Amino acid sequence: MDTLDTLKARYLAAVAAAADESALEEVRVAALGKKGEISALMAGLGKMAPEERKAAGAAFNALKDEIDAALRARRAALADAALEERLRSEWLDVTLPGRPRRQGTIHPVSQVMDELTAIFADMGFAVAEGPQVESDWFNFDALNIPPEHPARQEHDTFFLHRAPGDNRPPHVLRTHTSPVQIRAMMGQGAPIRVIAPGRVYRMDMDQTHTPMFHQVEGLAIDRDISMANLKWVLEEFCRAFFEVPSVELRFRASHFPFTEPSAEVDIRCSWQGGQLKIGEGDKWMEILGSGMVHPRVLAAAGVDPDQWQGFAFGMGIDRIAMLKYGIPDLRAFFDSDLRWLRHYGFAALDMPDLAGGLSR
Repeated sequence: MDTLDTLKARYLAAVAAAADESALEEVRVAALGKKGEISALMAGLGKMAPEERKAAGAAFNALKDEIDAALRARRAALADAALEERLRSEWLDVTLPGRPRRQGTIHPVSQVMDELTAIFADMGFAVAEGPQVESDWFNFDALNIPPEHPARQEHDTFFLHRAPGDNRPPHVLRTHTSPVQIRAMMGQGAPIRVIAPGRVYRMDMDQTHTPMFHQVEGLAIDRDISMANLKWVLEEFCRAFFEVPSVELRFRASHFPFTEPSAEVDIRCSWQGGQLKIGEGDKWMEILGSGMVHPRVLAAAGVDPDQWQGFAFGMGIDRIAMLKYGIPDLRAFFDSDLRWLRHYGFAALDMPDLAGGLSR
């Protein structure tokens, strides 16, 4: 037993002296590994007489358990010490103020949406929203778009998959926010004055088009609304949005299934040194489409066209953001490039308002 006591004392001392995990593992292998001293002792039990084997086996097991317990305790102590060192060296004062370079910025699309909302709210327009996955009826039929119209073909519109035998109406990713106007009229009736900003989807991709983009549409329905009201609203919007003292708009006759009469709207501008200036010059640039709401659209939304009339307009949010803030490529809006976002982004807490300035 003196030999076992000596062995125990030596290994307990080695365990206590182990400075790290690797040193502790060396002690474990030397004592309890397949070729370790204590393992070798236990392997010799088979050569002993039964009575001697019984006593020696109990002593060897007790020694093994004691060394194993010491190894576990030392391993836990080393882990605690390592954690304490990490906490000491990696300590961070979370009460310190944030670093300015890590502050986020508002995306130009979100900024322009806020600007639109502020401008039209000042003119009495509420914000209406609707689903991005729409039924064929809301997206086309209710808007007087005939079955043969190119927009209803798969080369222009994203149709959702339908299993064979599925007789439910087809659904699409909305191609415009006009379905929101239908839903707003069905829910609220007339009179009504709303704008509908949001994402829309079309199969197109180049420098000025992406498969997903943002659009805002406006709707005003009352008993005696005319094109003169539409012209005033659009002029006031352009003047406020581009932050110029005056603007000049030109209405060109056009055709949209959901308005009659319809008009494309151009704005007077100039390009001097590659810089766009709104409200001056001898150039014209198209910015939106508009018109008086077609009587069939009013009827589809449950509004009596003999009693009510009004105007609607629509424009691309990404496009007017490009024009106002000099962004050359629409695709960069969706690249998630932090350098681009830092350059074109807006301060997170500067909410646009007409009194304080839209784009401070």
